[in-house]
Amino acid sequence: MRFTSTPRGARLARRLVSHRLDAWGHPYASPANETVTLIAAELTANAVRHGHVPGRDFHLSLIEAEDGILRVEVTDTRAERRPVAGPPAQTPAPDGESGRGLLLVDALADDWGVLPRPTGPGKTVWAEYVLPRGRTGHRSPPEK
Repeated sequence: MRFTSTPRGARLARRLVSHRLDAWGHPYASPANETVTLIAAELTANAVRHGHVPGRDFHLSLIEAEDGILRVEVTDTRAERRPVAGPPAQTPAPDGESGRGLLLVDALADDWGVLPRPTGPGKTVWAEYVLPRGRTGHRSPPEK
């Protein structure tokens, strides 16, 4: 889905992720819902704060793969502000007001990274969360 590149847009995107995960069989209070929603909140907040281009929206995709992976992708139109995957080189100051978003993503996601936007300028920041074995949301486990 596409959202306005504003704090309100980021908030709506976060709520959509939580609702969609619940509909897919990952209840609101489950670790999968809480973790993936927090990851989406950080990625969308970063798109608004660091990827904002006036008049341009950001895009959010939520994918549940057959192999038990939940993937969040957030695409913005600002190519020159590209985060580096992995733990940040600097730890934010204890009293600082920013700089912890990607630390959280790095700690919560099983994998994450950055890709060029497939069409036009920009980038896609993605993160994956591997569901605990045997828990794949709305799908039944294969019969043996």
